[in-house]
Amino acid sequence: MITLSVIVPVRDGEPYIADALTSLARNARADFEVIVVDDGSADATGEIVAEFRDELPALHVIRHAEAAGLASARNAGLKLASGRYVTFLDGDDWIGRGYLVALVAAIDGLGCDFVRVDHVQSDGRKREPHRAPEARRDVVLDPRDAILPTAAKTMVDYPYAWAGIYRRELGDLLAFPDGLHTAEDRPWIWRLHQRAKSFAVVSLSGVFYRRGLPQSLTRIGDERQLHFFDAFDLVLAEVEDPFRAKAIRTFVALLANHLEMSDRLTPDTAARFAERGAATLAGLPADLVADALGTLDPDRRALLRPT
Repeated sequence: MITLSVIVPVRDGEPYIADALTSLARNARADFEVIVVDDGSADATGEIVAEFRDELPALHVIRHAEAAGLASARNAGLKLASGRYVTFLDGDDWIGRGYLVALVAAIDGLGCDFVRVDHVQSDGRKREPHRAPEARRDVVLDPRDAILPTAAKTMVDYPYAWAGIYRRELGDLLAFPDGLHTAEDRPWIWRLHQRAKSFAVVSLSGVFYRRGLPQSLTRIGDERQLHFFDAFDLVLAEVEDPFRAKAIRTFVALLANHLEMSDRLTPDTAARFAERGAATLAGLPADLVADALGTLDPDRRALLRPT
């Protein structure tokens, strides 16, 4: 009987995948399984993963001949998972000792659909704690009550799938939009908070998230960055009326953030990004867009005027 399935999507993870799997081996338990989804790696990722079969007896490997994207990789892992609970770990991150046991104990004790946790951001030798934006801790809450207020950072603005544990019986609510290479967690977190029945936040910070890696999609300037719009098309299509202003405000704020960093994009991608931004804004209720713009500082607001 498997209690926890840990899904590890990775592509070209040769520099870091051993760290991730070593940390999982230090958290191993007989009722924990690890599912590595090798999403079309062209380096030695597969060979390194194979070296951990003795340290991780319940290790399963899925190999994609061609990269399908983070969303599809996670979905492949979900299809194979047999645990009562599911969590995620990206192939370039790692976890602390005892973290998985504490994670399972938290959701067992609270009895809710999912539990979110804090994390530690790693940038070289620097370690910076990041708290989930919910002050109420160790109590079961309605996920819908953690979406608002509109202009504040809330749990739908903390979309990291790896910062939590989820009952596998949530089924399709745990699936990511196939084919998205970036922002795949935005529609995922919105759907979870609108449709799940219960959740909690606990003060546990055992995930170490590597920031600023050269291969990170946040640093890549090709057309995959346009998936930001595909992701928010899904959010905006599914958002319920009480939360529409919040979804639009989040989109506007993130769009401004992307435009601030547009120099990382190729010229063609930057032009297409601006065009899609303008088209999306034009299709949204003008009053809600105006309200959202009013919450931004003047410099960021100015970025969106020409858009």
